[in-house]
This record gives sequence, C-alpha cells and structure tokens, in this order.
Amino acid sequence: MSYPNPLKAADELALAVAPRVDEIEQNRFLPQDIADHAARLGLHRLFIPASLGGLEAHPMTLVDVAERIARVDGSSAWCVFIGATSGMTAAFLSAEDGKAAFGDPMSIAAGVFAPRGTAKHETLNGVKGYRVNGRWQWGSGSRNARTIMGGAFITGDDGKPEMAFEGVPQNRMMVFTRDQVIFHDTWRVAGLCGTGSTDFEVKDVFVPAGRAPSLISDKPVQRPLYCFPTFGLLGIGIAAVTLGLARGSIDALIELAGGKTPQGSSKPLALRAKAQLDVSEAEALTRSARAYLTETVEAAWAAASSDGAITVEHRRDIRLATTHAVRAATRAVDLMYTLGGGTSVYKTSALQRHFRDVHVATQHMMVSDATYELTGRLFLGVPTNTAML
Repeated sequence: MSYPNPLKAADELALAVAPRVDEIEQNRFLPQDIADHAARLGLHRLFIPASLGGLEAHPMTLVDVAERIARVDGSSAWCVFIGATSGMTAAFLSAEDGKAAFGDPMSIAAGVFAPRGTAKHETLNGVKGYRVNGRWQWGSGSRNARTIMGGAFITGDDGKPEMAFEGVPQNRMMVFTRDQVIFHDTWRVAGLCGTGSTDFEVKDVFVPAGRAPSLISDKPVQRPLYCFPTFGLLGIGIAAVTLGLARGSIDALIELAGGKTPQGSSKPLALRAKAQLDVSEAEALTRSARAYLTETVEAAWAAASSDGAITVEHRRDIRLATTHAVRAATRAVDLMYTLGGGTSVYKTSALQRHFRDVHVATQHMMVSDATYELTGRLFLGVPTNTAML
C-alpha cells in the first residue's frame, strides 16, 4: 500500500480535524473515522519496519508530523504519535508475529510500557508464553486500536520478579488483540481530552512468548531507526506535540492581536510593548528548543546510520532535548495565553485549549523533572543505571 508524503498527510489530517476539535474533546477519544483517516494516510506506520509495509521514517519526520497536527489539535497529534511509536514494537518481533500484529495497513496500535501487569510462564497447547493479568493507566489511543500492549513484570512461582541482565526486573511488552482487553471509562481530565487515555485491563490472557518482547533486553531489526531507544522516541513525540501547541498558540495570538484592543487601552494589542516582547520571547523559546531537538536527533541518526548504534551520550542528549523542548514550549504557550487576556478563557479560543493540553503533556514521566536529574548525573560523571535511558 502506498502512502502520501508524511508532511502532506499531516496537513490533510489537520484540515479534517480542524472543524471537529470540539467534537473530539467532548467525545474524549478520537472518532473512529478520524483515526481511520490517519491510518489510511500511513501516519500510524511511521515507525513500523519497511519489511512489514511500514514507512520506517526518520525520527524528525514524526516531529514534523505531530507539530503540524498539534497546531490545530493536540489530542489528534498525541494519538498519531502514540500510534507511530507503538508501531516500533514490530521491530522486536519475528516476521510472522510482526505481520500478525502490525501487517494490516489499517491496523492502529497503542500501548503503555509501564509494567502494571504481571506475567507467569505457561505453556498452552505446546506453545510457550505467559499468563498475564494487569491494569494500565494512560492508554492513549487505545480506544481506536486493534493492537494494544502493556508492560508486565515476569514473575516466578514464588511471585518474585525475574531479573534482566541489566540488573532490573524483567519487563516485557505484552501484545494483545483488542478483544482481549477490557476498557474502563476513566479519562475525564483537564487537557488532551480527546486522546482517550483511559485505563485498560486484561484478565488471565495467554500471550505467546513471540508476542512478549523486551524493549530493553531484546535486539530489534538492525536498522538506524531501531538504534533509538523506545524511551527516547517517546520523548521526541511528546516534545513534538508541545512544540506544535506552542506554534499554534503564537499563531492564535498574532491573529488576535491585530484586532483586539485591551480594556483600558487605546492601542491594539499588537502595538503594546508587552505584546511585542512576549511574542518575541515565545518565538525564540519555540524555535531554539526545536533547533536543539533537531541537532540531537540528527547527531544520533548519523551515528546509527554509520555505526549501527548510538551512544549513551546520544541517548542522554535526546532525553535532555525533549524535556527542555516541553518546558520551553509550555513557557511559550503560557505567555500567549496570558497576553490573550479575557479572550483566552473562552471555549471558542484555541489559546485555552492549547494551554490545557500543554499542561497535561508536562505531567508525562518521560519529560518530568527527574530527567534533568538523570542527565545531570551523566554530565557530572556520577555512576548511573542507563537501562531506562
């Protein structure tokens, strides 16, 4: 199946989403026709191996795609990036299992790496695998997905977790089909309302060993994209969405400023010194954070392409650049929201939606303040476990 250029696809999806942002927010997950439109455009296949019909795209393609969509709607962009990064799991599977889970061009994947499940070894009808139970939070995009994944600790008969080679409990990503999953309607939140990031659960589900890869210990397909750590790519997606929200906020404020005269002032907002200062700061924050992100991703890609691996330093820099981008984008959105004055609080204003969305994105563990501590330890030469970097 052929797909359009990803940037043209992102623009096409953004046009389809624009008149439906209120519907998406009220629905609390993407309408299936919107999700299917993204699938037809290939946006959920950005990180699926080419051998399975995926696009196996450069990570900066995800940044471009998510930014363009997030300028219009953060929830839609978030679901696209989750679908894309979830597809990376296909690179850890055999050709047979990868085709079964990700081969359908219309298949949408979603998953939560956090090990909220437990899995015990079991052999069923001669097939080795795991008996899995668990409940996961933050299942973004799962309401639209056919393939749903959840991290699980592997436990022995004594209930204690098995240990991986890296010295951490063995955590494997369990690949489920939609019919094996129970959804809980928990997603009633302040921002990113349309992502459907609800809880999901499985009870006594058997997962064959071939569909239970370790994204830490197992080796993926030997291609440049899959040299990037799963956590780094997840952070890149979050950064991309927030940079798009920042750009959308700047655009909205500039459009507003030419026609709005603040109460108590005789000058349009665009002629006020405070507006000029803050728009400039927001622009610099957004563009400099994006430039830093681009620099670090391109450096890692060059190493992956030439050496077949990226270093701990590359992984460190990706995590730092993504977390910094989220912080810078949030500051830019806040500046624009404040400049908008009373207009910003109305549901009709994109500024209030971008403000709510970006402040939910900041709460993701991949871009939390703990990242600065982790990367700081590495800069300072302090012994650090980098298995989850």
